[in-house]
Amino acid sequence: MAHARGNLPEGDVRSDEEIREPKQYRVLLHNDDYTTMDFVVAVLVSVFHKPTAEATRIMLDVHKKGKGICGVYSYDIAATKAALVHRMAKKREFPLRCSVEEA
Repeated sequence: MAHARGNLPEGDVRSDEEIREPKQYRVLLHNDDYTTMDFVVAVLVSVFHKPTAEATRIMLDVHKKGKGICGVYSYDIAATKAALVHRMAKKREFPLRCSVEEA
């Protein structure tokens, strides 16, 4: 029986179709003069599921280098995490900035 998908039986895959991994995006936290170090560590633990020691290291990168990488994710996950960080910071009245860039 002929099928609409190039006459292939159900379950077969066309060999000329390329399967690509989704693009990856870095989520970054940016330093400011108001957000507390404790809050940044708490965000890294709760949103990015980092162990406390790693969260502290990333927080120190943010503090000393101006930014720190929280993780690398597909776009939808990265954007969702960044939005969650902004909501948490706004609720606590911190100006913490989180951005997403292509990895």
